[in-house]
Amino acid sequence: MSKLISQSENIFVAGSSGMVGKAIKKALLNGGYGDSLHGGSILCPTREVLDLENFLNVQNWFKKNKPSIVIIAAAKVGGIYANNTMPYEFLIKNLKIQTNLIEQSYLNNVKRLLFLGSSCIYPKFSKQPILEEYLLTDSLERTNESYALAKITGIKLCQSLRMQYNFDAISLMPCNLYGPGDNYHPLNSHVLPALITKIIDAKSSNSNKINCWGTGNPLREFLYVEDLAEACVYALENWDPNSKDAPKDSDGNKLFWLNVGSQYEVSIRELVSLIAHQCDYEGKIIWDLSKPDGTERKKLDTSNMSKLGWKAKVSLVDGIERTIKAYMNEKKMNTFRA
Repeated sequence: MSKLISQSENIFVAGSSGMVGKAIKKALLNGGYGDSLHGGSILCPTREVLDLENFLNVQNWFKKNKPSIVIIAAAKVGGIYANNTMPYEFLIKNLKIQTNLIEQSYLNNVKRLLFLGSSCIYPKFSKQPILEEYLLTDSLERTNESYALAKITGIKLCQSLRMQYNFDAISLMPCNLYGPGDNYHPLNSHVLPALITKIIDAKSSNSNKINCWGTGNPLREFLYVEDLAEACVYALENWDPNSKDAPKDSDGNKLFWLNVGSQYEVSIRELVSLIAHQCDYEGKIIWDLSKPDGTERKKLDTSNMSKLGWKAKVSLVDGIERTIKAYMNEKKMNTFRA
């Protein structure tokens, strides 16, 4: 089967300075995209050049640069604390970013658009593992409701444009991501990078204990960011929701978004032990039961991506090892610059 995109495409990676965007750019280059000999390019404007929240700025940029493929990896993201304390910012900023990009992609005749959502779009008490069709069947997890609502709006906007105007927009829903270039802030980051920071800092300061939120019992699925990046390129190349062979829901209806995950599901307690072991940290782990756990379990059913021919490659142990090395190198570079 021929690929749905070619090496002559002008590919716009929105959010190219972030962890996911950098990995996608790398995966595109590895796939032969962005080669000027074939007339292709990868467009990665900085925030100074393109303010994704500014409608006029985005409108003018699209008219000038004319991308043929758009990948939306740009978003305001964070962990439980950030989502809990900044619901307005998580809702309004993500709505602005994705609405501007999706609308301008449609109005400027972009050939294919890929929107990245998140597994938090699904109901808090979804059946496990979570199928794509479970979206909007129940209430959301309160602690990240604003972010989830924004992402659901983006998914539905892409679906509506495809159904009403046959605009070629697809969406992928990844599970918890991690990897080089992540946000390691102890409060505003996601659980895995926050734990890496906490444990490495405790070891560096010779602290004999660390505090962790909740019970440690919730189960989470983790996907290395380079695996997601490869999934994005693969979906752009191979997934046509209108194809008779494309994945369908249990009632035989078209799917407009697909889950992307891995087989690596662990409890937060197990995750802490794994990171501590890789960091050679032997201090005591204290669980703060006054802090929220979040959703009890969030395991995606990824059988539809498997049917397309894609599966994650990087194991959780290898991925964490690579992430810790990248974090330590980043710390060394920051210390050197200071």
